[in-house]
Amino acid sequence: MNNSIVDKKEVLDALIEQELKPYVKQIDVDAFYAETFLRKLGESGLFSSVGRTKNEVLLDELAIVSTTAKTCMTTAFCLWCHLAALTYVRNTDNEQLRAELLAQLENGSLLGGTGLSNPMKFYVGLENLHLKAERVDGGYTISGVLPSISNLGKEHIFGVIAGLNDDERIMCLVACDSKGLSLKERNDYLGLNGSATYACVFKQVFVPDSRVISEDADTFVEKVRPVFMAYQIPLGLGVTAASIHSIEKVYQKQNGCNQFLQTQPTKLKEANEDYEKKLVTLLESEQWDWKAIAKIRLDSAYLTLDAVQAAMLHHGSAAYLNTSAPARRLREAYFYANLTPTIKHLEKVLCS
Repeated sequence: MNNSIVDKKEVLDALIEQELKPYVKQIDVDAFYAETFLRKLGESGLFSSVGRTKNEVLLDELAIVSTTAKTCMTTAFCLWCHLAALTYVRNTDNEQLRAELLAQLENGSLLGGTGLSNPMKFYVGLENLHLKAERVDGGYTISGVLPSISNLGKEHIFGVIAGLNDDERIMCLVACDSKGLSLKERNDYLGLNGSATYACVFKQVFVPDSRVISEDADTFVEKVRPVFMAYQIPLGLGVTAASIHSIEKVYQKQNGCNQFLQTQPTKLKEANEDYEKKLVTLLESEQWDWKAIAKIRLDSAYLTLDAVQAAMLHHGSAAYLNTSAPARRLREAYFYANLTPTIKHLEKVLCS
């Protein structure tokens, strides 16, 4: 194995042990946001794209998401939000934006979110676009409401898409401390409350030209959608792998009674490894067909639900404690199933 790969794995494992594992229950129960862990990933160089191909960066970051999700999918989801923002900056034609923000996002001094849940639904006819933009001197003003955007806070930015008219849409980055932007924390969900999620109200928020990702959002979304979705799949792969491991640990419980349950770890493991292999093969070929990625995303969501359900049954009454790891993963899996693109969103897309 390449020494640099070994070094990165050691760095990631150490950060998970020191900055994530001690806080997992606090994240799940008390909505604690593992901001320090996310920043230290950047400080450690794990997001750096300097001297590396896009594909090398993508595959490494997929592994970081998957490994993190095995311990805490809430934090892995926040990591996905940051990587989505990084994807926008890495792919923009706005050289000033890239020059000013890329290094900060890669070194963790600036964290990112993605406000594209509504736009992704808009593009497949599920919702109207919630934000409106108006051209003004030096940039745009944006108004409207987005009900939930995650991985937000001080020294955070997030991507949004706003409509200029019926035919034109822009995409830009908004700072959380922007004038005219108000944030209300959302922590009333079934799970994932440690994801720094906020409802965002825009009242003529000014976005300068230097923060415009694209003045042709429709085309830009087509460009980044495969990567946007690919980064999500390791969330499910990680939770499934952790569930399988937990099942194996209690396999002999109650004199081996678990062997009679219908869902067994071997088949779950085979399927999980198959989806991971398919994703890596697809990305390595650089044939980033977004519908092919969507199919893996959909299949992985169903597998994750099967895996966490199986873990609950294999663990029995011990899993029914609110603070148990199987119960946490059950909540995480339901979130993954409803993360945009949701299961029903994906089913619609793949049937069209």
